[in-house]
Formats: sequence, structure tokens, C-alpha cells
Amino acid sequence: MRHDKTFQNTAKASLMAMAAAGKHLQTKDGDPFDILAKKFGDHNTEMLKRIGETDQRVSGVVEAMADIEQKFSRANFSGGMDTSEKTWGEQFTKGEGFESFVEEKSRPGRFRMNVKGTLLTNADSAGALGVPSFRDKPVMLPQRRMTIRSLLNVIKVESGEIEYPAQTSRTNNAAPVAENTKKPESDMAFEMKTAKTRVIAHFVKASRQILEDSSQLRGTIDSELVYGLSLVEEAQLLNGDGTGENLDGMVTNATAYAAPFTVASETMIDRIGLAILQNALADYPATGIIVHHSDWMRMRLLKDTDGKYILGDPQSNVEPNLFGLPVVPTQAMELDKFLVGDFQMAATLYDRWDARVEAGYENDDFTKNRVTLLAEERIALALKRPKALTFGDFGNVS
Repeated sequence: MRHDKTFQNTAKASLMAMAAAGKHLQTKDGDPFDILAKKFGDHNTEMLKRIGETDQRVSGVVEAMADIEQKFSRANFSGGMDTSEKTWGEQFTKGEGFESFVEEKSRPGRFRMNVKGTLLTNADSAGALGVPSFRDKPVMLPQRRMTIRSLLNVIKVESGEIEYPAQTSRTNNAAPVAENTKKPESDMAFEMKTAKTRVIAHFVKASRQILEDSSQLRGTIDSELVYGLSLVEEAQLLNGDGTGENLDGMVTNATAYAAPFTVASETMIDRIGLAILQNALADYPATGIIVHHSDWMRMRLLKDTDGKYILGDPQSNVEPNLFGLPVVPTQAMELDKFLVGDFQMAATLYDRWDARVEAGYENDDFTKNRVTLLAEERIALALKRPKALTFGDFGNVS
């Protein structure tokens, strides 16, 4: 409105100047040039009159707007007035100056109105400007914590086969020797053994569009694929039977549990203790214990004759530990079974390929806008000292 006012003032000044110039040009009655000047002056006078009327109407609109703004301001603090939000159209047409403006027959220029209001998410407000939805991270299934690999020696290799000499026998003839006599000869034998690397792999198909439109999805898929490798690896490290492309696992090669002596009213904790002793008697003192989660909880809930928990009060944070050795609960271990051993001495894990994910085209992927995501690893497991592992069954002990 300020711009329109400036324009009107400028127009008025120009017309007044032109009217004055017209009077100056008048010379005598009946002169054609004088008649033309007179008409020009009359036209200017009429225009100035209309501009004055427009000024009055615009002033009336400004006053009406000021009154509307005061009413909105009072409505924000008065409990007795309507404080509901009105659309911009409602505020425009309900203004007190709107009807008087419409009733005017001749009105040059434009009518403008500044509206104060709150942008809402309603469809008739700013709802169309908002983001239609919020996309959060994918909700994935739970993942098991992997523990078996951390118990072993892990070596990075550059070959597909690993050879290592393994001692197969020892003849010890060491003895006290008298002066000037022949010393006894001992003997030992070795066998060259080979551990072959095995590939663990799987893949999924994904459209190029979804991978490009959702950047975080690629990372989620990669993580899920690598987790799948770890899940199978853990099962193979424990229970691989050595046939085909399976690893030769620790349980398969472990020494069977045989109690060194009998314990009256034997419990699960007693049996673990006897397995630790068996390892020690084989000259491989145990460094850890692997059991199923359920079996660890069964031991954790054992009570004495007074009803007290043997392994600690329920409100205390008890680390899985028996006889000073860490207990590793995992669902990779079969229920009601246990594995006790010196894992560092017993086996070595060789990494030929670290777990990785690669993308490429397979068959008709290219023409279907699909991508094949392949995850794989290549590892070998060498069971060098099977007697360092003792595998057993809890049976009927509680």
C-alpha cells in the first residue's frame, strides 16, 4: 500500500504541473490552441478529483486493517473471544473495509491486505509444504554375539592350503648317565598335515533403484550378509564334520569326557570341574568353557541346602565364570553339551579372505536393473592338539 500511495502522490504532482502549464498556454478566447489547453486543464482537474477520492478509500482500508489487527491481538489474550485459526481467505473477506471497497463503482489500482496467521499442517494451510513422511532406519532381526573366533589363534595367510608339521609320537629315554658311558637316545616322529581353506558365501538380489534411493539400505544389507557369514562360521568352528566343504570343527576332534573320579550327588558344576581336571591331566590346562545359554542359566540357578544361590545373589552382576575360567554361553553349542579346553593350543584359524561384500551383475541382472550382492569369506581351521579339548554331555545331572 505504501508503493501505491507513492505512485498516487507522484501522479498528482505531475497533473498539477501540467494544469499550471495549460493555464500558461492560454492566449485569447476562440483561439484553437487556447481551447485545447482549456480541455486539457479540465481533464487534469477531473483526474485530481478521482485521485483524492481514491486516497480516502485507501485510508479507509488502512484504518480497517489496523482495527482487524487490534482485534486479532486482543483475541490472543482474551478468553471471551473466538481464538480459533481462520484461513487467509476468511480473514480477507471478513475485514470491515472489504465491503465498502467492493461497493465503490470506480476504483483504480489494486487492493492488498497483509494477513497475520500461524502456518499449520492442515490441508488449507501449509500442510502441502511439509515432508509427507519420516523414514527411520530399518528394523532388523536380532543378531547373536559371536564369541568362538575370539578364543582361537587367528593368522592371516596368502595361500589356499596351510601345511604344518604335527608331532605324532615321542619316545623319551632321558635318564641319569654315569661318567664315560653312552647317553640314551630318544625319538620323536612328525607328520606333515594340511588344512585347506573353505569358502563360506551367500548372496541376495536387490534392485538398483532401491539401492540408489535409500543409501542406508546398502549398509544394512552388507551388515546382514556379513552377519550370515559369521553365524555359519561359528557353527563350523564348533561342529564342522570335515566332510565335503565343511571345516573340521573342534567338537568333532575333541577328546571325549571321562570322569577322573566319581563325585557324590554330582551337579552340572561338578561335571565341568571334572572336565577341567581331565584337561589338566592331559597336560593342557583349560583356559575356557563353552556351554549353551540355557545350561549356563541352569547352573546359575543352583541353590544350596539353605536356598541360597551358589553362584551369587540374583541382584548381583555375576560374570559367567567357573573355577576361575571364563564361561562362554552361545547357542552355537548344542543344548546339554559342553566343551572345555585350552583353545589357543588346540586350534588355529587361518584367514585367506576376510569377510567382504561385492556387487555385480549375474545372468539377466543388467536388463532387469538388478544387482547381485555377494558376501563371502575363505578360512581354514587346523586342529593341532585335539587332546587340549574335552567334550562332554551333562546327561541327567542337575
